[in-house]
This record gives sequence, structure tokens and C-alpha cells, in this order.
Amino acid sequence: MTAISHRVKLHRDALRRAGLRPVQIWVPDSRRAGFAEECRRQALKLAGDPHERETQDWIDAARDTEGWR
Repeated sequence: MTAISHRVKLHRDALRRAGLRPVQIWVPDSRRAGFAEECRRQALKLAGDPHERETQDWIDAARDTEGWR
């Protein structure tokens, strides 16, 4: 085991002892060609939609950003 992999193992073991577990998620690649255009297309499709406004209002009311920097 290399020094780096040993340090990573120790760090992960400490996180597990703290009650955490690793989770892997896959998200869209924002560097991919066409990503920005697709975001714009979807945003324009929602612009002015009353359900979108209602959803955004709910998110604004429910969010808790206390302590964020």
C-alpha cells in the first residue's frame, strides 16, 4: 500500500467511525458540448410557468441556509 492510499484509508476509516458512509452519485457533465444549450432550453421552457413559480416559492420558503458562507 502506498503512503497516499494508506492516508486515504485512514481518513475513510475515521469517517466511518464518525457514523458516515460513502455515497457515489452521477451528475451531468457540465463540460460536455451542448450542456449550456440544454440548460437554456429547459430554463426557457419553464419561464412563465405558474407551477414553476409555485415550486420555486416553496423551495425558497423551505430552504435553510443558516451558517452557509
